Amino acid sequence: MTFDLKKTIAQHLDSLARSGVETIATGRGRFELEWDLKQSDESSIEYSTKRSAKPDGVGENKVAMRPGSPSSDLQKPTSGSSATQPPVLSISTVDPYGASLSESDRKSQLQILQNEVAECTCCQQLVASRTQTVFGVGNITPKLVFLGEGPGADEDRLGEPFVGAAGKLLDKIMAASKIKRSDVYILNTVKCRPPANRNPTPAELNNCWGFAQRQLEILQPEFICCLGSVAAKRLLNTTQPLGRLRQRFHQYRASRVLVTYHPAYLLRTESAKRHVWEDMKMLMKEMGVDLG
Repeated sequence: MTFDLKKTIAQHLDSLARSGVETIATGRGRFELEWDLKQSDESSIEYSTKRSAKPDGVGENKVAMRPGSPSSDLQKPTSGSSATQPPVLSISTVDPYGASLSESDRKSQLQILQNEVAECTCCQQLVASRTQTVFGVGNITPKLVFLGEGPGADEDRLGEPFVGAAGKLLDKIMAASKIKRSDVYILNTVKCRPPANRNPTPAELNNCWGFAQRQLEILQPEFICCLGSVAAKRLLNTTQPLGRLRQRFHQYRASRVLVTYHPAYLLRTESAKRHVWEDMKMLMKEMGVDLG
């Protein structure tokens, strides 16, 4: 590895730490990268990589730093420092998606996957109660993907995500953010409606999550917005509450992830709308959208 590349990666790690990234989830296992900043010369940066024995998607990948501010932790020890151990930053590398696909290839692969979803019978209760599966819809070369929880009654009837009351509110949120439904792709963690709109069970999430992962692999979005805690916890493979996941960017594969409340929650909790608007402004700023 050349000196310049080491310096570039070190700067990127510093940028991630400064932006508050604490969790990086990958879809193809974990690669742990350890940086040991031992001397004042940047050329002395040592590194090692190792693949975790954990299976794909299992466990959280965390940025682990010594106490103190990110910038101070990443500085090399100065002469006379009382520290006996050098600061160490351990981080899992951002696992890229596969090769970028042409629009025609994306369309054909999504159609094949949609057919697989329609034929899925893994969750007996959901299969018995569903009208149809709800795969996903939107721009197949999206910069932004919205990831929700699961279909409701209207979605089950029409076969399209976010078309009920929550979907109409999502449309308003997008309009205020100067984006159109045709600009984004929308999908859910599960493709069948849970009875009475209950949360998906862990088994149902596990059965269906592979489909969503493959959708994201094909779509390769730059940004993912998780709507609600079910989607956020499944994508980021975390147990942290939604309130702690908001207002900072996370990483899933090569996509930057922002977490906010589900529109259905906003229909019940009017006061949370201002929090969603804060999240959307943060996301739009990062995407380069000028909200005026």
